[in-house]
Amino acid sequence: MQNTLQQGDRVLVDKLTPWFGSEPERGEVVVFHDPDNWLAGEPAPNPNPVQKVLSWIGLMPSAEEKDLIKRVIGVGGDTIQCKGTGPLTVNGKALNEPYVYPGNTPCSQDDQGGQFKVKVPKGYIWVMGDHRQNSRDSRYNQSDKHHGMVPVDKVVGRAIVKAWPINRWGTLPVPDTFDQGLDQKSSAAASLSVAPEGVAVAAVLPVAVWRRRRADRPESKKR
Repeated sequence: MQNTLQQGDRVLVDKLTPWFGSEPERGEVVVFHDPDNWLAGEPAPNPNPVQKVLSWIGLMPSAEEKDLIKRVIGVGGDTIQCKGTGPLTVNGKALNEPYVYPGNTPCSQDDQGGQFKVKVPKGYIWVMGDHRQNSRDSRYNQSDKHHGMVPVDKVVGRAIVKAWPINRWGTLPVPDTFDQGLDQKSSAAASLSVAPEGVAVAAVLPVAVWRRRRADRPESKKR
C-alpha cells in the first residue's frame, strides 16, 4: 500500500459501521482476513510485549490472525478492466489514481494477472494495492477459490486514520476519482452506506500495518 501507508504505520480501523448495514465502498482502504491463503510463505509475526497486551485486551488482533490491507476498487456488480499500462477502468470509466506508487503504472503488463477484465459477484469486493507493481492482491490470486475476490464477510473494517507515528498522522479519505458516477445503486440505497462518523470513530480499532504488509509477488523478489 505504499506510499499511502508505510511499514510501521499504525492505523485506526472502523469496525462498527458494518453493524449499521454498510458494506465496503470503492476507494476505501480496508483490512480483511486472508480469504484463501494469500499470505502463504509469509513469516509469522513476532509481536513485542506491548502488542501482546493490546491483543489480549482486544485492541489488536491476535498474532495468529492473518490479515491484509488493500484498497477497494470494485464492489458487487462492477466490471473492472486493466489493459496495457492503464488506466484502470470501473464500469467503463477510467480512474485517475494519484495514490499509485510513484513510477508505477495503474496496470501491469504481465501474463500472471496484470491484464484482466472481471465482473465482481454480489457479496464480494475486488482489491488492489497502491504499489501496483509490487502487490499480491486480487489480480494475482485469481486461481484461488474466490477467483481473486474477497468475500465481504472477511472484511474486518475500514482504515480511516493513520495514527502512528505522530508525524505520519492523517486521515484516509476516499479519493475523488471514485465520485464520478460509478455507483450503480439508487440514491435510497446509497444513503445506507453513509458511515455514522461520530459513532464510528468511537469504535475504531488500532491495527499495526507491520502485520498487514503486502505479500510480494514471486517475480518481485528477483528484482
